[in-house]
Amino acid sequence: MKTLTKLGTAAALTLVAGTAHAADELSLQLKWVTQAQFAGYYVAADKGFYEEEDLDVTIKPGGPDIAPVQVLLGGGADVMVDWLPSALAARENGAPIVNIAQPFKSSGLMLTCLKEHGIESPEDFPGHTLGTWFFGNELPLYSWMSKLGYATDGSEGGVTIQKINFNVDPLLQKQVECATTMTYNEYWQVIDAGLTPEDLVVFKYEDEGISTLEDGLYTTEANLEDPEMVDKLTRFVRASMKGWKYAEENPDEAAEIVLENDATGAQTEVHQKRMMGEIAKLTSGSNGALDPADFERTVDVLLSAGADPVITENPGEAAWTHAITDEALQ
Repeated sequence: MKTLTKLGTAAALTLVAGTAHAADELSLQLKWVTQAQFAGYYVAADKGFYEEEDLDVTIKPGGPDIAPVQVLLGGGADVMVDWLPSALAARENGAPIVNIAQPFKSSGLMLTCLKEHGIESPEDFPGHTLGTWFFGNELPLYSWMSKLGYATDGSEGGVTIQKINFNVDPLLQKQVECATTMTYNEYWQVIDAGLTPEDLVVFKYEDEGISTLEDGLYTTEANLEDPEMVDKLTRFVRASMKGWKYAEENPDEAAEIVLENDATGAQTEVHQKRMMGEIAKLTSGSNGALDPADFERTVDVLLSAGADPVITENPGEAAWTHAITDEALQ
């Protein structure tokens, strides 16, 4: 990876200069594969923002077989990227994890429907099948249907909610009339498949009041009790937010940095630049500190879903802290 090579070169030069000091090591576990969704961290490494904070950061890509919380709890990472619903579920199940920063202010989740099925507004949902990802991702949709008064078991006057994989095949194959998509990813898979925006009707969860917080930074309670780790996490958050703001202002360059760090070669320039443009909209307005009102909204959505609950109670301030961002953002 270019990032690690740069850091390795800097370390070598330091040794040559006769200085025994080494940068503090810290590892970050991503929620998914290397892509513009995580551009801020790659930018912070590429631009030397971590190095300026005396940090040697290793960024670990995720994937379908990687559970970030397990990596974090197992000591394979010092901090992870996760969505608040899954983090709260893990916490309620005994994982002592805490949100230390929230680079994403807005949600990218939405429901994308094929217009040919006569769906123009939420009033048209009854009688249709709505596909969504599960593992906590389904809760906002269930909450929305509950607010609308629609049963979700396919009974008359209600809808059918169907579990789908993390792709848009069921929508394209018309197994469902609507499907969960992200503004920066799956929606564009539909477009790339040959459909046009005019063929679709989209309902953004932000607009419907059912959005939950995504892509926060989490560490363990034990790490927050260690002064040396708290210091490293503070410097990490400061540099990461600098990376995110640079990425917002320079989206094309940020996408190119992501591509340089994609060891798989699976990403394309067009897709990553498009994704970064959408991601910048989600990080805009965040200085890195979690907004308590956004936290409470997320909890309310999860508790009012009317489905099998991902959490059963509000964990309150035990699940998040401003201690890191208060110091990092001075």
